[in-house]
Amino acid sequence: MKIGVFDSGKGGTTVLEAIKRILPEEEYYYIADSKNCPYGNKTKSELLQITSEIVDELKGWGAEIVVIACNTATTNCIEDLRKKYPELRFVGVEPAIKLATNTGARKILVMATPGTIESERTVVLLNRNKKSGQEIELLPCPGLAEAIENSDDIQKTLENVLKKVLAQANKYDCVVLGCTHYPLIKDKIQRFFPNALMLDGGDGTAMQVKRLVENLWKNE
Repeated sequence: MKIGVFDSGKGGTTVLEAIKRILPEEEYYYIADSKNCPYGNKTKSELLQITSEIVDELKGWGAEIVVIACNTATTNCIEDLRKKYPELRFVGVEPAIKLATNTGARKILVMATPGTIESERTVVLLNRNKKSGQEIELLPCPGLAEAIENSDDIQKTLENVLKKVLAQANKYDCVVLGCTHYPLIKDKIQRFFPNALMLDGGDGTAMQVKRLVENLWKNE
C-alpha cells in the first residue's frame, strides 16, 4: 500500500514514524513543504491551494492514502480535499483534545498555531469533548513551528509564546501539543509544565491509518 504523508516541513516526521512503527511493510512518500512553512499564518483558501498541489504530487506517485500530518491543514482543509479527491483516502492529524479530556484532567492547555486555534474544527472538538468541571485553555503559538523548523531561537520563541500562562504553569495537568512540530521539542516544553501530561495526535493518527489499511486490504 502506498501512503503519502505531508506537512509544512519536518514536523510531520513525528507522525510518519508513528505510522511506520505499526505499519513497517507499507511504501511511504513524505513531502516536507518547508517553502510554505508555517501553515499556521495562512488563510484557508491559501492552505487549500497549497495542499491541493501537494496531493496532486502524491497522487502522481501512486499514493492511495494521504496523511495530512499537520493540525492546521487538517482542521482547515481535509473536508474540502475529500470532496476534491474522492478516489483517495485521507487521514488527518487533529489536536488530541478528545484524548486529553478522556484522561480526566481538570485543567488542560492546548498549544497550537493560530490557524489551528481559530479553526471551526477546533471549536467542534472542544464542544464535543469537554466534560463537566474541565477547563480548557487555547494558546496560539505564533512563530514556534517556524522556529523549530529552522532551529532558530527556539527557546526564546517558546518563552515568548508561553508568557501568558507561565504564572499558572504548575496548575495544568495536561498539555496538548497541537502542532506536529511541537513533539520535536517536547522535553523543552515539559520543563515549563512539570506536573502536566504531554499529549499529541501522532499515535491516534497512526492507529487510524492502520485501520484504514486493514479495511482496504480486506476489500481487495
